[in-house]
Amino acid sequence: MIEPARESGSSVAAIQDRTATLEQEEEIRRQHERRKVVANLAAGAIAGAIAKTTVAPLDRTKIMFQVSHNRFSAKEAYKVIFRTYKNEGFFSLWRGNSATMARVIPYAAIQFASHEQYKKMFRASYKKLKSPPPYTRFLAGSMAGVTASVCTYPLDMVRARMAVTKKAKYSSLPDCFAHIIKEEGGLTLYRGFTPTILGVIPYAGTSFFTYETLKILLADFTGGKEPNPIQRLIFGMLAGLFGQSASYPLDVIRRRMQTEGVTGNPCSSILGTARMIIKEEGVRRGLYKGLSMNWVKGPIAVGISFTTFDLTQRTLHRLAMFKDT
Repeated sequence: MIEPARESGSSVAAIQDRTATLEQEEEIRRQHERRKVVANLAAGAIAGAIAKTTVAPLDRTKIMFQVSHNRFSAKEAYKVIFRTYKNEGFFSLWRGNSATMARVIPYAAIQFASHEQYKKMFRASYKKLKSPPPYTRFLAGSMAGVTASVCTYPLDMVRARMAVTKKAKYSSLPDCFAHIIKEEGGLTLYRGFTPTILGVIPYAGTSFFTYETLKILLADFTGGKEPNPIQRLIFGMLAGLFGQSASYPLDVIRRRMQTEGVTGNPCSSILGTARMIIKEEGVRRGLYKGLSMNWVKGPIAVGISFTTFDLTQRTLHRLAMFKDT
C-alpha cells in the first residue's frame, strides 16, 4: 500500500521539476529575445549615425535647394557647398547635424529594431509556408518607417529648420525648439507630418523590400550563401535609389511645409504646397528638384546604413551576452 503513494509522490515531484525546467527555459528565451532587441536597437543607432554623418554636407545642400526657388544643377550645388564653406567655415557644412543625430539615432534604432519585430510577426503568421509572401517585406519596411517617424518627427522638423538658417537664428537644438514653440506654437513641430507619413510608406517599404529581396535572390542563386559586405553595400545602394525615387516629390513638399516659418512659403496643406511648387517651378524642376543629388546621397547613405546594421547586428548577436545562458 505504501509503494503506490511513493510512486505518486515521485510523479508529482517529476512534474514539478519538469514545470520548473520549462519555466526556466521560457525565462531564458525571454531574456534572449530582450537582448536581441537591445542589439538591434544598438546596431540601428550606429548604422544611422555613420550613414547620415557621411552624407551630411550633401543633405544640407539638398534641403537648401528644396526649400528655395533656385534651379538645381550639379554646378549650382557645388557653388552652394563652396559658398557655404567660404562664408561660414568647413564645419558649417555639417550645420544641423546635431539635430540630425538627435533624430537619426533614435529613428534608425527604432526603424531597424521594429523591422526585425515585424518580420518576426509575419514569419509567425505564415509559419506553415517556407517563407512569408513577398509583399510582407514591403509591409514590414513601411510599418517600421511609420513607427520610427511617429516617434521622432519633431526632431526632423527642427533639423530642417536648422539646415536652412544661419547660426544667428538658432544657436542650438534646444534653442530652435524654444523659438519655434514660442513664435509659432507647439503644433508647428508637426507641420508636414502628413506628407512625411505618406512619403515614408513607399520609401521605407521599397527600400527594405529591395534589400531583403536581393539578399534572398543571392541566397537562392548561391545555395544559401550570405552576402559579403560589398554585396550588402550594393544591395543597400539599389534599395536607396529605388526608395528615394518612389517618394521624392512628397519629400520636397514636406520640406517646404516644415520651413514655412523661415522661408515665407504661404501654403500649409499638401495640395496647396504642391500646386504652388508646380505653378512657380514646374513638375520636374519643382517636385523633383535635387533628385539627382539624392541619387548620389541616398544610395550612399542607405547602402552604408543597411550594411553597417547587418554587420553590427551579427557581431552583437555573436557576443556571449546575447546568447542563451
